[in-house]
Amino acid sequence: MSEVQWAYPPGIPRDRGTVATVGTFDGVHRGHWTVLREIRERADASDRRSVLVTFDPHPLRIVRPEHAPLMLTTPVEKKEILAESGLDYAVFISFTKALSRYEPRRFVEEILVERLGVEELVIGYDHGFGRDREGDPETLRAIGVESGFTVDVVPPVSVGGAPVSSSRIRETLLQGQVADVIEPLGRPYSIRGIVVRGEGRGKGLGVPTANLRVMERDKLVPPEGIYAVRGVLRDGSYAGALHMGPRPTFKGSPPSVELHLLEFDRDIYGEEVRVDFIERLRDIEPFVGVDALLEQIRKDVDQAREIASGWTHLP
Repeated sequence: MSEVQWAYPPGIPRDRGTVATVGTFDGVHRGHWTVLREIRERADASDRRSVLVTFDPHPLRIVRPEHAPLMLTTPVEKKEILAESGLDYAVFISFTKALSRYEPRRFVEEILVERLGVEELVIGYDHGFGRDREGDPETLRAIGVESGFTVDVVPPVSVGGAPVSSSRIRETLLQGQVADVIEPLGRPYSIRGIVVRGEGRGKGLGVPTANLRVMERDKLVPPEGIYAVRGVLRDGSYAGALHMGPRPTFKGSPPSVELHLLEFDRDIYGEEVRVDFIERLRDIEPFVGVDALLEQIRKDVDQAREIASGWTHLP
């Protein structure tokens, strides 16, 4: 077992068995939550412990980096979301080249059975595991018969007539359709950034903005544009409008991520802000002058304020 690196050692007592699930769980979307709810309920009913096993980095980043997707959730975000799941344990395993060579049987026996004491395994309908994803539900059931655990498959959760999946959510986000991922995710899509000092143009125009430095590596960022958003700070949530991309009206200015929060007046330099995307308002476009730009900014802010009035239904 020296080949396996446990990013967060499980430390799971062996006084009773576990009900477990395994996967990347990128995005922790509504389909994932169905699996998590199932293992939690089964564990409660059988006096076992509920365990999620996931990986960092995404396995494709190790085995086929050219095909690795941009992530919907960073490890930190995933931990924060899973903290609300009610599970007993979330085990993060460092995915390495050595682990990628594990055959399905070795992975199950050494990690799930020997280390985690699995007695029930619950997986999603599209689950694959082991070297080259050779393992499937039937493989797991055969191993389970020999190793003493049962296997159940949770059917897909559909939204808009199609199964919810991380890949489908990525495709939707890359088209800028941020409003369309709220239902399959069960929450708005978000990015995080540190507030840094900018050129101060927004304040000079009477529309102060927080300039964000987005640090999340390998994280999917929606396309450039103007968005209605929610800014989440230490002291609460605020409606806002976000500019993300070039600033063509000001020649020579670099691209920026600028957040204007409604009904907000506080110095937040150096603070981390989570930006929840609610709706895309428009493309970025050049204006003939500052007055025309300011008129459009006011329209954007008014539209964001109107959208914010309906946010009560959001998670």
